[in-house]
Amino acid sequence: MATGDDGAVAEVLKAVARHVNCLNEGSRASRKRALEAVRRETVDKSLSGAALQRVFSSLLRALLPCLADPMDSCREAAVQLIGDFVRRVPRPEDSLADLMPCLAQRLGSQEAVEPAEELRLALTELLSLTVGLCGKRMAPYLDEVVRILQRTVVDPFPDVKRESCKCAIEFAQSVPEHFHMQAESLVKPLMQTITHQHSRVRVAVIQATGVVVQHGNGRTMDDVLSHLAQRLFDDSPQVRKAVTVVVGDWLLHLKDRYSYFHKLIPLLLSSFSDEIPEIRSLAADLWKQVGAQWEKENEDDLKDKLDFLLTAPPLYPPEVERPGLGCRELVVRNLSRLMPAVSRDMGDWQAGTRLKMAQLLTVLLLHAEDHGTQHLQPLLSTLYHGCTDSVREVHAPCLESAKLLGVFVSPEAFLKLLLEHVENPSTHSASSPWAPLMVLGAVLGGCSRDRLQPHLQPIADTLALPHVCQERQQAEYLQQLLSCVDVLVGVCHHDCGTVSLQLLKVLISVESLANGQPIRDKADECVRALCAVQGVCEVSDLYRLHMPDLLQWLTHTLPSWTSYSIQNTQLQVILLRSGPVVGEFLPLLVPVFQNSLQPDRDPKMKLQLLSTLSELLMDAEHTLDSQRCFLLRTSCLLSFSLPLKRTPKCPAYLPVSHLQCSSDKQLRIFSQIRSTKFTQSFSSVSMTVVMK
Repeated sequence: MATGDDGAVAEVLKAVARHVNCLNEGSRASRKRALEAVRRETVDKSLSGAALQRVFSSLLRALLPCLADPMDSCREAAVQLIGDFVRRVPRPEDSLADLMPCLAQRLGSQEAVEPAEELRLALTELLSLTVGLCGKRMAPYLDEVVRILQRTVVDPFPDVKRESCKCAIEFAQSVPEHFHMQAESLVKPLMQTITHQHSRVRVAVIQATGVVVQHGNGRTMDDVLSHLAQRLFDDSPQVRKAVTVVVGDWLLHLKDRYSYFHKLIPLLLSSFSDEIPEIRSLAADLWKQVGAQWEKENEDDLKDKLDFLLTAPPLYPPEVERPGLGCRELVVRNLSRLMPAVSRDMGDWQAGTRLKMAQLLTVLLLHAEDHGTQHLQPLLSTLYHGCTDSVREVHAPCLESAKLLGVFVSPEAFLKLLLEHVENPSTHSASSPWAPLMVLGAVLGGCSRDRLQPHLQPIADTLALPHVCQERQQAEYLQQLLSCVDVLVGVCHHDCGTVSLQLLKVLISVESLANGQPIRDKADECVRALCAVQGVCEVSDLYRLHMPDLLQWLTHTLPSWTSYSIQNTQLQVILLRSGPVVGEFLPLLVPVFQNSLQPDRDPKMKLQLLSTLSELLMDAEHTLDSQRCFLLRTSCLLSFSLPLKRTPKCPAYLPVSHLQCSSDKQLRIFSQIRSTKFTQSFSSVSMTVVMK
C-alpha cells in the first residue's frame, strides 16, 4: 500500500511540476490556469488520504504565495484549493507551521492587507476550518489566531464579523487551557461590534462573548455586562433570546459564577417579562435549572428549609407558579446587592429602562417573599418613584409590586412606615404627594382581612387627619384617597363598621374638594359601599348614625370659618346628602346657622350657606322640615348681611316667595333666598322666620 502511495505521489508531483512553475509567471491568466490544473491533478483525483497528505506538504509552500497574488481570481482559487486540501488530508495540523503565519499576515495586520471583502471572508472561513479540524493542536498558534480575530471581528464586512465570532467560539472551546491568557484581548473588539445594525451580527457577537467570557480569566465580566443589559432592549427577539441563553449558561457553568450571581440574576430575570412567550419560557426553564443546581450544591445549608418551607404563603398569587427553593434563596441572598441597582435604574432617563426595572422588581419580590421586610424603606422609596413615573406603563408593575408587599410583609412592618409617609409626603415624594397613598392602596389590596383587621383604627385615623384629607385639591391625590377607602372597605367588609365615621369624614372631604364629576361619582360609590358595610340601605341612614359626631367635627372651628374654609363646603355636603336626617338634628344645626349668619361674618360664606338653605327649602318636607318642626325650632330672629351691588340693571333687592309649610300648624316661611349676584358692595338685608 505504501509503495502504491509512493508511486501515486510521485506521479502527481511530476504532473503538477510544470503548473507549479507557472504560478510565478507574470501572466495572470497563466497563474489562474496553473491553479486550476493543480486542482485537477490533486484534489479532484481519488488519492488516498496519506498520498494527498504528502502532496499537500510538497505543494503548500508553493501555493501560499498565491494568497498575495495581485489578481482576485487567483487569490480566490488559491484559498479554495488550500481549503480543500485542509479538509481532506488526515493530518491538517502538519500544515500549521506554514499556513498560520500566512493567514496572520493577510488578516491580522494592523492595516488590512486583503482588499477584497469576499476573500477576507474566504480566508476567515479557512481559519475556522483549520481550527475546527486541528482542535488542541492550535494551542501553539494562540497569538496568531487571537491577533487575526481582533481584526476580523471589527471587519467592515458583516459576514466576516459573523464568521470571526464562529471561529472565536470554536477556538476557545478547542484550547481552553491556553485561551484564558488571551481572552481579555477579544472583549474590546466584540463590544465594539455588539451594536452592529444587522441583528444576525449582534446575535453572533453575543454568542461569542458568552464563550470568550466563560473561558476567560474572570476579569472581563464587568466589561461586558452593561452591553448585554442594553441588548435586553433590542428590537430583535433573536438578540434578546441570545442574551438570555448566554446569561443562563453563565449562571450554570461559569467557574466563578458565585461571585457574579448578583450581576447575572437580574439579567436573566428581566427576560421573564419579555413580550415574546418563547423567550419568557426559555428564561423560566434556565432559571429553574440554575435554582435546582444551586440547591443541590448547597443542600447541607438548606436542610431545614427543605423540610419546612414547602407551603406557599397565604394569598400567594394563584396565577403564578411559585419558584423553587433554590431560586428563592438565590434572590434572598443577593437582594441587598440587587435593590440599590434597581432603585438607581428606576430613575434612569430612558423610559424602557425604568419599565424593565419595575417589571424586574415584581419578579424579585415574588422570590423574596417575606424577606422583603428587611428592605422595606428602599422598596417604598422606589415604588413612590415608579408609581408617579411620567410613563403610565411603569405604574402597573409598581402597583403589582406594592400588592405583593401586602401579601408577604406583616402589616405591622409596612404600616409603621407607610402611615408616616402618608402624613408627611413632602419628605418622601415632594413632587407627587399622592405617591404614598397610591402605594398604601395597593399594599392594602394584597392583605388579608384577618391580618388587616387589628390595624383598621390607625389606618382610618391617619386618612381622616385634616392635613391628609383636607389640604390638597389635586385630582390625583383625591383619587388615591378614594382608592384607599375603597380597598379598605373591599378587604375588611363589615369590620370597617368600627371606623365608618373616619371613612365618611374622608369621603365628605373628598367631595368638598373635588372639581370634577368623576371624583364625586366615585366618592358617592364609596359612600354606598360604606352603607352596605353598616347594614343600612340609604345614604341618609348612614348620616343618621354619625350626624352628631360629624357636626361636632365641623363646629369646633366654627368661629374661624370663611368662604375659603373647607368646613363650610363640608357642611354643605352633609346638608345636601343627608336628606330627611337634616330635620332630625335641627337643635344641633340651628346654632350653626345662627353663628354663621351673624352680620360680622364673611359675606361670601353667608351667601354660600344661604344658597344651600335655599336649595333645601325647595324640598323642605324631605329635608329641613322632615319632622314638621322646622319653624318651631327656628322661631328666632336670624339677622345677616348680604353683599349686593346697586346698579341700574341690578336693583338691590332679593326675590322673595312664600312657601306654605304644614297647614295644621299654620306656619308660613315669609322669606326664602332664591338667587342673587354679589360683588364687593354690601347692603343689609334681614330674614325673619316667625310663627303666624
